[in-house]
Amino acid sequence: MTTSSLPTAAGTVPADDAAASVPTTDAAPAPATLEKINYIGRELFEKIGKPRTVLAPMVDQSELAWRIISRKYGADLCYTPMYHARLFSTSETYRNDMFSELDGDEKVDRPLVVQFCANKPDELLAAARLVEGRCDAVDLNIGCPQGIAKRGKYGAFLMDDWDLIWNLINVLHKNLKTPVTAKIRVYEDREKTLAYAKHVLSAGAQFLTVHGRTREMKGQKTGLADWSIIRYLRDNLPPETVMIANGNLLYQEDIPRSLEATKTDAVMSAEGNLYNPAIFNLGKDKLDDRFPRVDKLLREYFEIAKTTPGNASQTAMKSHFFKILHAFLPIHTDVRAELGSIRKGSYDEFENVVRHVEQVVADIYASGKHEDVLIEDSHIEEWGGSYKEIPYWRCQPYFRTVDGVKANGKRSLEDRSEKQKEKKAKKEEEVTTEEQKTESVEDKLEPQQA
Repeated sequence: MTTSSLPTAAGTVPADDAAASVPTTDAAPAPATLEKINYIGRELFEKIGKPRTVLAPMVDQSELAWRIISRKYGADLCYTPMYHARLFSTSETYRNDMFSELDGDEKVDRPLVVQFCANKPDELLAAARLVEGRCDAVDLNIGCPQGIAKRGKYGAFLMDDWDLIWNLINVLHKNLKTPVTAKIRVYEDREKTLAYAKHVLSAGAQFLTVHGRTREMKGQKTGLADWSIIRYLRDNLPPETVMIANGNLLYQEDIPRSLEATKTDAVMSAEGNLYNPAIFNLGKDKLDDRFPRVDKLLREYFEIAKTTPGNASQTAMKSHFFKILHAFLPIHTDVRAELGSIRKGSYDEFENVVRHVEQVVADIYASGKHEDVLIEDSHIEEWGGSYKEIPYWRCQPYFRTVDGVKANGKRSLEDRSEKQKEKKAKKEEEVTTEEQKTESVEDKLEPQQA
């Protein structure tokens, strides 16, 4: 930033009062001045019903069909997938595929936040203007940690360029009728994270979603999200700041635990929702409401997805099938093979998989050999909750396999032979590999734009 004054929604703030650009240093920069910022976030939050449960923005995964079923199972607010701002603004084909006439519809898809990744303010503004009136806010992704984000210089890799982040948010804040929000990751240093959060808010962000992990925490290095740093931000930011916590949600009871620990307004789930959209179904006692049967959820999702316009549902469908069935497929490998061979848009083949799963689950109940009960462990884990043993034909959390052992399966796997463990790990690795075949929008569509 220069030594001249910087524009804000409420006039100008001297540049010396704003956070300095921090491209490489580990030292905490000077905090931004927030007193003169025009906050409308709290008003917006109340207007959309004070949501507590929020579906996260995910590349090719939080598309319209998935948002519809997530809302049915308790999501109060949904984000779109992360859209590539330049492609969205310049390619009508890409835009129509990703954001159809039903996306943002008042009757089926609100409240809604549309998220973009970008590194050029003019491209971001051009894209955002195309969704004005069809959403409740526009979000800037500054949290994606994946390699494609690093190559494209967006997402969490904008954390190295605070000037650019400020300009991206502020151009929307000044020129868009729709409010702008932001989703961030944290630094290891709390003071630097606080200065960063203030910097983002000073640009005009009205909601601040905080993922309690650093940029480096991904894949098998994901680890636990740090709720205490989210709480630190909550305690040190203006009380009118609307904050959403992200991270460490496995079961429904983790939601009130997160709200209490972080004192945020709402909680957001990405991976937890993908494997069990009923994670948002609070205050329910029935097993079907908490951990839906995969045959029933698969049928519900498929019937919605095949009727939604645009290309987004076709792109997402196979990945959603794998995630819904992740505990089911290592046991019923014939279903996995059948699903793995399907090409995008082959609705008849997806229908065959749904029917196959329905028949398998019907046979399970007819046999009477399996107990359909939930077994809860009384031991409190490091993350503050307890593991549950859930029938494999029900939706349930996903735990990464490390050294051949799943995080929630160490005790049950200890008694198995090495051969059994290796076989199970190989099967789960194959399923995970298949799930990850859905690449980012830029990887898939960029060559077609050339």
